[in-house]
Amino acid sequence: MGLKTVEWIPASPERLIPGKLRLVEQTRLPEELHFLETDRIEEVWEAIQMLRVRGAPAIGVAAAMGVVAGIQKADTPNTEALVAEVNRVADYLATSRPTAVNLFWALDRMRRIAHKNQHLEVPALKERLAREAVTIRDEDAAMCRAIGEHGVALLKDGWTILTHCNAGGLATAELGTALAPVYVAKERGMNISVISDETRPLLQGSRLTAWELHQAGIDVTIICDNMAAKVMREGKVQAVFVGSDRIAANGDVCNKIGTYGVAVLARAHHIPFYALAPTSTFDLALSHGDDIPIEERHPDEVVMGFGRRTGPEGVRVYSPAFDVTPAEYVTAIVCEKGILRPPFGPALRAALENQSK
Repeated sequence: MGLKTVEWIPASPERLIPGKLRLVEQTRLPEELHFLETDRIEEVWEAIQMLRVRGAPAIGVAAAMGVVAGIQKADTPNTEALVAEVNRVADYLATSRPTAVNLFWALDRMRRIAHKNQHLEVPALKERLAREAVTIRDEDAAMCRAIGEHGVALLKDGWTILTHCNAGGLATAELGTALAPVYVAKERGMNISVISDETRPLLQGSRLTAWELHQAGIDVTIICDNMAAKVMREGKVQAVFVGSDRIAANGDVCNKIGTYGVAVLARAHHIPFYALAPTSTFDLALSHGDDIPIEERHPDEVVMGFGRRTGPEGVRVYSPAFDVTPAEYVTAIVCEKGILRPPFGPALRAALENQSK
C-alpha cells in the first residue's frame, strides 16, 4: 500500500530509545486517515483493545513496540529489575485481547530477548529490546511479501475473489496476508477484482478493506455479509481468500466472525477457500479449533453500532468476535513458507520445522 500501519519512531536517528509507537487509527477510517503516536503503555493497551490497531500480525507488532514504550522510561537500578519490568508490561498487554495468537507470540519473544540479554547494561538492554521490536515489524513485512508471492500462484487473470473482514496492509506491517496476492498480482499486471464482505458488526470489510483496495487502484465491490451466497451462485466469485488470527494444529482456522459461514457457502458452490497467514499464527499447542479462546465483544457493538441504536434496550446480545472454520472446509493454507495442503497436521509442523532451521 505504501502505508505503514504500525512503526516505531525514534526521537533521533542515532538511537531507537527514546521513541514512540506510531499507528494508523483504524476506527477513524474511511472518513479520516489519522495517526496515533504514543509512548504510554496504557494507550497501547487501549489501542489494541478498542481496535484502533487490529489484525493479528499488526497486533503482534504493536504489542512488541508497546513493551518498548512501557520500559523505555523505567528507572530500574539493574538489568534484573528491567527484565522484571519487561515481564510486568508484557503481562499487562497480554490482557488486551484473547484470541490473536500473534499478540502472545510477540510478547513471549520480547520476554525471551530480555532474559537472554541480561548481561547488558540497562541502556543497552533497552536499545536491544527496541531493535527486536523493529525486527518483528520488518520480518512481518517480509512474511507478507512471501505470502503474496506464493498466493499469487492460486490466482488467474480476470478472477474475482471474495474476502471477509480485513487481512490487508492495515492488518499487518505492510502488504497484508489475504490481500497480499492481490497486490502482487497488480504489480505483475494481472487483472484481479475483489468482493469485500461488509463484515458486521464493525464493518471492517467496508471501512478498511474497501478503503485500502480503492486507494491502491484495485477494483473492489462491497456487499452485505448476507449477499455472499447470491454472488457465489451467480458465478461472480472464483476463490475466497481470508486471513486468520489463530490456526490450530489440525488446520482449523480461527478468523473474524462470519468466516465459517463463508467457508460453508464456498464448499456448497465448489469454490476454493484459502486461509493466508504467517507461521506466527500457527498454534500447535492446540490440537483443534474448539480449544481456541473466542473473544466476546461488548453488546453495544451490535445494537449501538457507530452511535445509533439498532436494537431495543434490554434485549440480550451475543457478540463473539471470531469463529472457527473446520479444516475440512479449507482448500489450502498459505504462509511465508509456501502453500500447505491437507493433511494439515504434518504440513503445519513441517513449515515450523523449516522455519527453525
